[in-house]
Amino acid sequence: MTPTEFLHRPGGRIALRSSGAGPLVVAVPGMGDLTGSYRDLAGPVVEAGFRLVLTDLRGHGASDTTFREHGDEATAADLVALLEEAGEPAVLVGNSMSASAAVLAAAQRPDLVAGLVLICPFLRPTGPRWADPLVRNTFRLALARPWGARAWTAFYARLNRGRTAPWLGEHLGELRASFRDPARLAQFRRLAVSLDHSVVPPALPAVSAPALLVVGALDPDYPDPAAELSWMARQLPSEAFLVPEAGHYPHAQRPDLVAPRVVEFLRRVHPAVASPGAGAVGPAGA
Repeated sequence: MTPTEFLHRPGGRIALRSSGAGPLVVAVPGMGDLTGSYRDLAGPVVEAGFRLVLTDLRGHGASDTTFREHGDEATAADLVALLEEAGEPAVLVGNSMSASAAVLAAAQRPDLVAGLVLICPFLRPTGPRWADPLVRNTFRLALARPWGARAWTAFYARLNRGRTAPWLGEHLGELRASFRDPARLAQFRRLAVSLDHSVVPPALPAVSAPALLVVGALDPDYPDPAAELSWMARQLPSEAFLVPEAGHYPHAQRPDLVAPRVVEFLRRVHPAVASPGAGAVGPAGA
């Protein structure tokens, strides 16, 4: 993994780190998360012959804490800017809200998006979570100081229904340490109370890139994960994968199932890639 680099954007800088060589894959974690959540996916992707760029969200990780705009559209704009600077199309990998942003980027710039790996995406508002003012106010209170970091990590842990990664405790510690920074917590809070996935459904008809939809069978963010995945698969040119024993982070909870499926998808998008580690698609550290 290369040292941290920065993409300059209006309002601040987005942190990114790259590894490997080959066709470009860009992965972005979900709201309130860090790139370490992709640690068991990064190794197989690089070993399969791809260049992987991991990026932090605005105000998260090593990105600046000076942004005023957050959410699906802002993240999509960052992805488009990154791909324009890279000068080549990429497969975008997103979890949760970042998957929603990847869909927007694919709709806006089909020339820059070769494929989509959408892990527990929000392709429409689901239930009251993102629409009810009471829910937004709950987030506003829960992510306030001095308890915000602790409250979020407790909630994050509950989203890991089913199997959990052996490094989940370490990851929760990293999240807690990051959001003890008042500026980072404030940025996260601004994102959480303003997030609106209603911008995604109108963009779906414009998406032409092939997609891999990955949803945890136990994901508490969907009233019915299997039914929601079935609906998603009808909206996009896609294949669907319901991951057993996994909640909102199947790439971390079941990398034994998700990593091979992602690598298989990447090779279909880029059939000319000759992997130096063909067949070595199990979990690996980033």
